[in-house]
Amino acid sequence: MNRVILMGRLTRDPEIRYSQNDQSMAIARYTLAVDRRGRRDGSDGQQTADFIGCVAFRQQAEFAEKYLRKGMKIAITGRIQTGSYTNRDGQKVYTTDIIVEDHEFCESKNTGSNAGGFSAPDSRPAPSSAVSDGFMNIPDGIDEELPWN
Repeated sequence: MNRVILMGRLTRDPEIRYSQNDQSMAIARYTLAVDRRGRRDGSDGQQTADFIGCVAFRQQAEFAEKYLRKGMKIAITGRIQTGSYTNRDGQKVYTTDIIVEDHEFCESKNTGSNAGGFSAPDSRPAPSSAVSDGFMNIPDGIDEELPWN
């Protein structure tokens, strides 16, 4: 099974191009910075994130072009694809990319605007009785009505 799930921030705006055949197809390329688990102080000079190349095709590429921006935190699912080519110097270059099958936003519109200009529409309305931590207050005496009691 070849299945990948990643969550990270875009290092730049997606690069979009269209194939030059009879049926033009959108292709989006971007890099996702994914934090490593463990020590995060960075004092030892070690890299604390992996920078993973991602490629999306067709509708997923069009979605990336329309909604994804540098600094946004997203989650993707897809598969690993390896390949190789010979560069201009005659050297063989090996590649590893994630072929994106699905994107999901990981921050609200307001949070993302501080981290790089999240501009996608937020489809979920904020609860009217939410407290500062984002959770709704449950009224006293409702315990009898809850299905798991």
